Amino acid sequence: MSKKTNSGTGFNTKLIHSDYVAPSGFEAFPAAIHHASTVLFKDVAAMRARNWQDKTAYTYGLHGTPTSFTLEARLAEIEQGEHCLLAPSGLAAITLVDLALLQSGDDVLLPDNVYNPSRELGSWLAHSFGISVRYYDPLIGAGVAELIQSNTKLIWTEAPGSVSMEVPDIPAICAAAHAKGVLVALDNTWSAGLAFAAFEHGVDIVMQALTKYQSGGSDVLMGALITRDKTLHARLQATHMRLGFGIGMDDAYLVLRNLSTLKLRFDAHDAGARKLAFWLRSRPEISRVLHPALPDCPGHDVWMRDFKGAGGLFSVLFDVAYNEVQTDCFVDNLKLFKIGFSWGGAHSLCVPYRIQQMRNSWQQPGILVRFNVGLEDADDLIADVEQALSVMKQS
Repeated sequence: MSKKTNSGTGFNTKLIHSDYVAPSGFEAFPAAIHHASTVLFKDVAAMRARNWQDKTAYTYGLHGTPTSFTLEARLAEIEQGEHCLLAPSGLAAITLVDLALLQSGDDVLLPDNVYNPSRELGSWLAHSFGISVRYYDPLIGAGVAELIQSNTKLIWTEAPGSVSMEVPDIPAICAAAHAKGVLVALDNTWSAGLAFAAFEHGVDIVMQALTKYQSGGSDVLMGALITRDKTLHARLQATHMRLGFGIGMDDAYLVLRNLSTLKLRFDAHDAGARKLAFWLRSRPEISRVLHPALPDCPGHDVWMRDFKGAGGLFSVLFDVAYNEVQTDCFVDNLKLFKIGFSWGGAHSLCVPYRIQQMRNSWQQPGILVRFNVGLEDADDLIADVEQALSVMKQS
């Protein structure tokens, strides 16, 4: 027992002010979970000298504890960035970027295959804040230069699109944007920071939905923003503070715990997804497999040039002979694949999309269905898809 550090004889006082101080020197592999709203200062001078932007000290729980600081540092390392901010979700992180960098009269460019909640966010920004929101062909590459206006401040990209899977030419987009002083933000969730080195290809801001691969357990909602530029980070950090964004330390711990297996899990998702995707290419019910590692996928050549992996998410287009009732029957009759959004967890998921309602321009025929391949045995997943296809054809 360490020496007594507090005084007081009343029972309530003793319950609140314990005499015990744990010994220092404890080391273990897991990161410690530090919960706090109030952070204590050693004296008034320290309190008055506080700087909430300084990640070498602590000011208030909302601005971080050792647990969240550790997670931010680890994520920045994985993404090869310098600075990281955590947000309550991936969408919250996207919103933070838009609110930090855009104001009334500004223009932002979004890919037409953008994550659908981002499209809805764009509509809200346009209607509520007078921000111009325009959409571009995700395969436009250097041609995006022709769309940049004097008031364009930001270009968002996804690599690839998380439903229709087009792989954009990020270096070409970044070069065109930077030539006109425009920032580029990338939703890099599909690659988990492992398969695509965003900053090496010119990106200014990387968004990760940690809900997916980094969490890996389908039980955490969290997002992250990673940057290299200190001034840009400060702009994002100021908005982060004004919005009062914070995350729970238990959730931060769950993500930290699972980072050590991130590469192993990502590679396993990748291997299973490729096996299923290659098998689906041979099925007459499927007209096209939209997997970046396959030649049929738009932007496959860019994926070959710039990427080092593929993860577990891809889509297919059914032959036009099958209508929505039949493809819904297919999804309903899957046993191992469950119906639900998100990806990156151990359980496989499958979702049909009405893609025409999500795009300004979509010309490809056939019903689109997206697969998230989990960590089950690939042969079992193939057998599950095969039996569901058989049921569909009999419906």
